[in-house]
Amino acid sequence: MVVPSLKLQDLIEEIRGAKTQAQEREVIQKECAHIRASFRDGDPVHRHRQLAKLLYVHMLGYPAHFGQMECLKLIASSRFTDKRVGYLGAMLLLDERHDAHLLITNSIKNDLSQGIQPVQGLALCTLSTMGSAEMCRDLAPEVEKLLLQPSPYVRKKAILTAVHMIRKVPELSSVFLPPCAQLLHEHTRNRLSCILLGTITLITELCERSPAALRHFRKVVPQLVQILRTLVTMGYSTEHSISGVSDPFLQVGGHSSKTMTNTSPLSSTQVATNTDTSRNAGNAVLFETVLTIMDICSAAGLRVLAVNILGRFLLNSDRNIRYVALTSLLRLVQSDHSAVQRHRPTVVECLRETDASLSRRALELSLALVNSSNVRAMMQELQAFLESCPPDLRADCASGILLAAERFAPTKRWHIDTILHVLTTAGTHVRDDAVANLTQLIGGAQELHAYSVRRLYNALAEDISQQPLVQVAAWCIGEYGDLLLAGNCEEIEPLQVDEEEVLALLEKVLQSHMSLPATRGYALTALMKLSTRLCGDNNRIRQVVSIYGSCLDVELQQRAVEYDTLFRKYDHMRAAILEKMPLAERDGPQADEEAKESKEAAQLSEAAPVPTEPQASQLLDLLDLLDGASGDVQHPPPLDPSPGGALVHLLDLPCAPPPPAPIPDLKVFEREGVQLNLSFIRPPENPALLLITVTATNFSEGDVTHFICQAAVPKSLQLQLQAPSGNTVPARGGLPITQLFRILNPNKAPLRLKLRLTYDHFHQSVQEIFEVNNLPVESWQ
Repeated sequence: MVVPSLKLQDLIEEIRGAKTQAQEREVIQKECAHIRASFRDGDPVHRHRQLAKLLYVHMLGYPAHFGQMECLKLIASSRFTDKRVGYLGAMLLLDERHDAHLLITNSIKNDLSQGIQPVQGLALCTLSTMGSAEMCRDLAPEVEKLLLQPSPYVRKKAILTAVHMIRKVPELSSVFLPPCAQLLHEHTRNRLSCILLGTITLITELCERSPAALRHFRKVVPQLVQILRTLVTMGYSTEHSISGVSDPFLQVGGHSSKTMTNTSPLSSTQVATNTDTSRNAGNAVLFETVLTIMDICSAAGLRVLAVNILGRFLLNSDRNIRYVALTSLLRLVQSDHSAVQRHRPTVVECLRETDASLSRRALELSLALVNSSNVRAMMQELQAFLESCPPDLRADCASGILLAAERFAPTKRWHIDTILHVLTTAGTHVRDDAVANLTQLIGGAQELHAYSVRRLYNALAEDISQQPLVQVAAWCIGEYGDLLLAGNCEEIEPLQVDEEEVLALLEKVLQSHMSLPATRGYALTALMKLSTRLCGDNNRIRQVVSIYGSCLDVELQQRAVEYDTLFRKYDHMRAAILEKMPLAERDGPQADEEAKESKEAAQLSEAAPVPTEPQASQLLDLLDLLDGASGDVQHPPPLDPSPGGALVHLLDLPCAPPPPAPIPDLKVFEREGVQLNLSFIRPPENPALLLITVTATNFSEGDVTHFICQAAVPKSLQLQLQAPSGNTVPARGGLPITQLFRILNPNKAPLRLKLRLTYDHFHQSVQEIFEVNNLPVESWQ
């Protein structure tokens, strides 16, 4: 005897009336027990009611798998009420992971052949929701027949089911190609918007999956263009108009069709000029028009029209529309730079948006718009934005400004001023190489040494919290402190600075709790160099140096001990050792070869002082003394008296050793326009380490998304994978993805790589596993 259970409405009310989650679970468990008992007793009259309650329980997140077989029984029933609930249960409880879904194939086939429209609709909906590849292959003939049924109700559901089948089994494209062409031909007689929209969706899917279908449907482009013109000028179906826009869903479907080629410029122009932009439906149609113009090989005039439409979007009050416009303009800026430049004031205005996502997109687009003609004006706007932008955007803004200034700087002085402003405003957010780049820039601008050191001194006196700024200022004061005290810079206001003020400022940096160990190293070296550039007594500098000889930081302690030894035992060599350092890029034999080829570089190399061999030997003696040796010292063989010797090691300044021979790049993968290239670097200071930069590029017509590159090496090697720069490779040679591999090979074993690539391309998942055995010998020997 089946225990009486609740009706569906009573069950919903009782569940909603539960005060706690425990009460809700108790009600559901009790009712599930009644449902199981009813299923076991095989009550055919109330089976559909029990399953309806179970489906509601499933929608609340509770297990309902025991109702799967009941769905099959209801679908096989001859009653429509049973079939309706059975098909609904199949859509909710069954999918490709359950083998039970294959058992309803015969029932769906029978229902599709019965001719009862409501039943055919239920079967088609279920098939388009959870149909597997096997089911699609078995039922494709039945769906093909229903595509030409006179009933619009069945036909539109059959069209959507065909779309699902093609996505599951692309080889079925040939089955649906003839009826699809006939559907498009009959639209002029029936003029049913739902049928035409579904047909265009099916055509788009066929063209994406089958090159043969794409060639076939190119012939119907004039017909599609005529339909689009009718929609824009006269309207197609009044009951489908939204906010004065004639059937916007059908217009969007027509524009997104892959068969729309450059043969339809007039239709795009008519849509752009006749669509009302005061409503969101009109904006959707215009945006789809822009995407169509961007995706096809349009004429220059059409692309300018697309940019102007996006420019109007930037003036819209809706933030979502402005965000879409900024994102689309960012895609167009490389191919239509001059057209996008016309909207530069509006883009810059978007930097002031309070919405973080809008500000980020506006920043990316503003940086992309910088060129040699507008660099001064754009840098002013970007620097103003840097001062007030949110903290999470400061790093991107600062890095973008530095890169743009390095690329388009009109003068060296302007370049230096721009970097100083960035360091002063957001010094803690700049890239790690900003300090080295600025010191290199200042060192190479001899006519700006006095100007730079005074600017940096003033900035350091105002704020010592920005560590990159403090490091550059300390380096510059140490190198050009004599110019600071001379006060002969005519480009800025006269500033009287005495020696005590300079020393006090550097001591303040050393004592500040905000100073990093690297910053203290810069300040200590600056004090040491000032001992040869100041005219006064050096006792104060010697006291500071001796104090840091017992510092807890090992690096700073070593530097202080070396400097103190230099004061006490080699004071006669101090002036020669602490001379101004030449630029690092001019060190080594490679620079000497370039100097022979360039007259200007030769003159600079001749002007640079070269220490003699005895001086290099005496410096090595000094380093031996620091190890505790006294009296007789075994002199090592004399080394190359280049700035890359012990002098640079003593002052801990960068010096590039002779670069090794470059390792040739290697292309290891190519498929449908997607390429993977490897470039190699072996750092001279650590030959056992190999740095491999993996670059993924995409020259196809579709974006590559969810890109993942994994690698494996033999057990004798150690591999570390750095995070990639992104997971999307834009189409048509867009910004590539880069990823760094660090491989440690101390035994110089032959190098082999096993790579696994996974990504989505043209709506298909791609996975490739392959070995790379032809790596250059220079990468591991």
